Amino acid sequence: MKWKKLALETTTEAVDLVSDMLNELGIDGIEIEDNVQLSEEDQKKMFIDILPELPPDEGKAIVNFYLDEEDDIEAKIVEITAGLEELDTFVDTGSKVITVSETEDTDWINNWKAFFKPFRVDDTIVIKPTWETLKETREQDMVIEIDPGTAFGTGSHETTKLCILNLKKYVKAGDKVLDLGCGSGILSIIARKLGASFVLGTDIDENAVNVSGENACQNDISAATALTMPGEDAENDSIVFEMAQKGCGYYLSNVLTEAESRKKLGDDYDVVVANILADVIIPLAEIAGEFMKPGAVFISSGIINTKAEAVKEALLANKFEIVETTQMGDWFSYVAKKN
Repeated sequence: MKWKKLALETTTEAVDLVSDMLNELGIDGIEIEDNVQLSEEDQKKMFIDILPELPPDEGKAIVNFYLDEEDDIEAKIVEITAGLEELDTFVDTGSKVITVSETEDTDWINNWKAFFKPFRVDDTIVIKPTWETLKETREQDMVIEIDPGTAFGTGSHETTKLCILNLKKYVKAGDKVLDLGCGSGILSIIARKLGASFVLGTDIDENAVNVSGENACQNDISAATALTMPGEDAENDSIVFEMAQKGCGYYLSNVLTEAESRKKLGDDYDVVVANILADVIIPLAEIAGEFMKPGAVFISSGIINTKAEAVKEALLANKFEIVETTQMGDWFSYVAKKN
């Protein structure tokens, strides 16, 4: 199916009113392009290390929206133009130029799958998309099947590879492992395959929790998920913790802000792993020790080189001993021991 893409030139101050006007005309799925700089609050919400470099904000914006090719485009443009002229009473709506182009109805969410192919992390760990066929394996191979959906974690990014290799080095048979920010569940699944006897994962994204459970099952690991914080539902807690002893358990939880849920997760883990971002790991360094038994290790990754020193300082300030530093490209991983 083909769609008509309409791009409306307006001003940044008029964007909200223009969006409301389009919504009243039955137009959904609005996309806004502008050069408005991100506020500090927005940056924290986005959890990104590398901010986009935007040109100077000149007060201009483009509002993109889509119409079915069967729609009367000219009549709709007349309606939109009339609406813009009404808004001019309250705000400067800019040039009001509308450009029309054609676009295909493409499955953008799944397009990336064409580029996700089976690959080796090292001599024995192989990551395979669930929809791909593995042509050959070795007898000693540990094959992990992953469909991350919209969650982070195909295993191909340097940050995930660093974590996988550190898990392989530090997880021992019978260990308890906590995966903070489980994403697709790839790290918790590998920890279980490496011999951990108890594996629990948490994430602030409901989709990630569900995807992690599905991926665990795809790898013949029993899993339970709970979209409640630990302690909110006794029955769910019982199921998740029981499954963590048999396979993997996953919780929807933000450990940075939910002190009570942290207590419910436990304090006797041998390995805590967090493959997130430097700006999350820095505050996480203050609380990671709460989950760890003496001598346990905290594996952190997702650390861009420009913030590696800040993460190191946060770990040391919270009485961690850094026992190993690894790097791939521009990304760092720290293994720190609880003293």
